[in-house]
Amino acid sequence: MTAIDPAFQTVADFLHTTIRNAHLDLTFAVPTDSEAEPGTFTLHFSGPDTPLLTARNGELLLAFEHLCTQFLRLTPDQHHHVSFDADNFKAQRHLQLQQQASAAIASVRATGKPYAFAPMSSRERRLLHLSLIESGLPTSSSGLAPRRHVVLYPMDYRTPEPMEVRPAKRTEDRVAALRKSFSRRR
Repeated sequence: MTAIDPAFQTVADFLHTTIRNAHLDLTFAVPTDSEAEPGTFTLHFSGPDTPLLTARNGELLLAFEHLCTQFLRLTPDQHHHVSFDADNFKAQRHLQLQQQASAAIASVRATGKPYAFAPMSSRERRLLHLSLIESGLPTSSSGLAPRRHVVLYPMDYRTPEPMEVRPAKRTEDRVAALRKSFSRRR
């Protein structure tokens, strides 16, 4: 991607303003070895404040990515087109996910019980699902954000049937029932 691309320039201007206003000592550049597909923004941050980006499992780095996807008005299925990294954090995290996947596969095969991973971002869940495909074991994502996580199941495992959710009674009906139960008897 070239710096004359208007979308890239928009992202660059946004990041420069954000970094300056946050008083962070960071710079960013497009990696020279990047073979990114057209329409993909791959940036690498450097500078004394990069540990702030990678702290707490890369929370600030992911926040910058998320803000840029929102700034560019990308739909959720296009979020993978924006990728930021600092100190090879993502490459190291990908390696960790592959190691966790290998350990989980061994555990599920040995015990015959499902293995639930820790909650993670949608991008990391996707990477984990892809790492687990070769095992031939079924996977699913479970829970609601921000606690959404991947579950690895043994072969032929029957997942429990979902519970029936009954609609709650309307507030007016509950209030009337309470009043009736406490009304004076005449």
